[in-house]
Amino acid sequence: MRFLTTAALILVSAAALTAQAPAGWKQRLDRSTSASDPDGTGDVKFVTMGNGLHATNPTAAVYWNTANAATGTYTAKGSFKLMKPSGHTNYYGLVFGGSNLEGPTQSYLYFMVAQNGSWMLKRRDGDAQAPTIARGENAAITKPGADGTSVNALEVRVKADAIDYVVNGTVVHTTPKSGDTAKTDGIAGIRVNHLLDVHIDGFAIAR
Repeated sequence: MRFLTTAALILVSAAALTAQAPAGWKQRLDRSTSASDPDGTGDVKFVTMGNGLHATNPTAAVYWNTANAATGTYTAKGSFKLMKPSGHTNYYGLVFGGSNLEGPTQSYLYFMVAQNGSWMLKRRDGDAQAPTIARGENAAITKPGADGTSVNALEVRVKADAIDYVVNGTVVHTTPKSGDTAKTDGIAGIRVNHLLDVHIDGFAIAR
């Protein structure tokens, strides 16, 4: 029988402590229905890592903690490190204005970026394909460097009559607080699409 040394046991225990499911967080998978863009193999993993959160996503998923609910004016924010590019463009970023996230009438807005320097704003209502509200490209979005990683700090600044969508301190888009983006009260969280490995630091709501 092979026994671990005391030092090895300490290393194993330390690794377990830094890679546990974050307390209070829930997840909902969003499986691909496209034969030409299938999900990867394996299970989705969402764990604490260091001072942040880490999402390994063969399948797209939304992550949230009901403690992260906000109303009125607020800013949802987080810094997202893409660990390596995927084989094609996939998005990751912030969820806000969420409600009934575990049920059939799930509802939320999401603001995301991708490895090609593009951003996208969408709304999800129920299980139907989410319509795109707006999308574009901006030089403020960091693309993967020589090591394959990139870091982008995202913010959604909900004001009294408008919402600013911010990447690395630059406002890349603004919408009125009406129409498709009228409902901003609710839970804020994280969305990472399929085939991505993303580390998240500093996720918070500032009021």
